[in-house]
Amino acid sequence: MNPTRASHDRGFSLIELLTVLLIVGLLAAVAWPNYRAHVQRAQRAQGAAALLQAQQFMERLYSVQGSYLLADGSKPQLPAAVQAVSSSEQVIYRLQIETVDAVSYGLRADPQGVMQADACGALTLTHTGLKGRTGNGPSVPDCWR
Repeated sequence: MNPTRASHDRGFSLIELLTVLLIVGLLAAVAWPNYRAHVQRAQRAQGAAALLQAQQFMERLYSVQGSYLLADGSKPQLPAAVQAVSSSEQVIYRLQIETVDAVSYGLRADPQGVMQADACGALTLTHTGLKGRTGNGPSVPDCWR
């Protein structure tokens, strides 16, 4: 057995190692944006679900009061459980009643933290069920799915 041949066959060459690192880097560059987009869609869905819960609160209020306003004519407050949406102990949406009168209201979920850069912006919902968004990125149906 040739001693120089045996020492050469053990391990990887620098070119082989750099090739593997290049391939792993390219795969990560493709996968990371897709993963991040998936996480944002999931968090956006949480915000949309919270808006639907707030809508149910407003409709229950209307069925009891006959108005979206409180008995004294003041603006109602959303229940504490619906005022904020959290993910991994971090608030990602804050909900508020944007506009309200006796027969109509508008709800809004403002992005917070990691969701502030979301192209959809704030999600909105009216008393008629009209869904909207303040951003100029994806379409309304894409933001609400």
